[in-house]
Amino acid sequence: MKDAEIDEALDRAARVPHPVPAELRQRIADSIRPTMQAVRPLPPTWLLRGGLLLSGAAVALAGAARAGFQGVEALTLTARVLIFATLAVLAWIAAGQLVGEWVPGSRRRFAPGGLLAMVSVVLLAVFGLLFHDYRTAHFVAAGLTCLFTGLLHAAPAALLGWWLLRRGWAVNSVSAGLVAGVLAGLAGVTMLELHCANFQALHLLVWHTLVVPVSGVVGAIIGWGLRKRAAAEP
Repeated sequence: MKDAEIDEALDRAARVPHPVPAELRQRIADSIRPTMQAVRPLPPTWLLRGGLLLSGAAVALAGAARAGFQGVEALTLTARVLIFATLAVLAWIAAGQLVGEWVPGSRRRFAPGGLLAMVSVVLLAVFGLLFHDYRTAHFVAAGLTCLFTGLLHAAPAALLGWWLLRRGWAVNSVSAGLVAGVLAGLAGVTMLELHCANFQALHLLVWHTLVVPVSGVVGAIIGWGLRKRAAAEP
């Protein structure tokens, strides 16, 4: 038998109707119906992205309102514009990436690890450009306080982000957790820039920047734990 004859025979077989018994169709429908429920479509991507930005900004402003705006008040106008414009752009990028992680089939512009690296490098560049006081007075004590404060504000920002995206689905929970941590970390850094008036360069380069990678790693670990838990469930 030639290849053309085989192809023709398969083509004819494919065109032969194979009706599914009505009883089988009914059993399938009955088994599926209890699990089916109407769902609301997700809001538009731009709305989710904007909501994430606003929630992070709200956490940062609320924290600074409680602790004081000494940091932003002591900055020069140039430093204010550069720092907060940079934070806004980075948060916009991270928010779009997070929405993409939570909506299956979305396009992603960065790998999660690449996003973390990019955000950290940009913050280092901005702080290195603006601040040149390399004294290290109370370096560890003041630094740990700022790191803890930044992470303390990253936590509610992450929870608000989860609430906004709760009807989505993170296909890769580790990647989604990492990106969520980066975005929440930016909210923590924003709060520090509003409040902290310690302009020693190493303090900013190390402790303020460190909020983002630590928050990102914590988010990835939480995502990994959730994936393990889901895999263990029967």
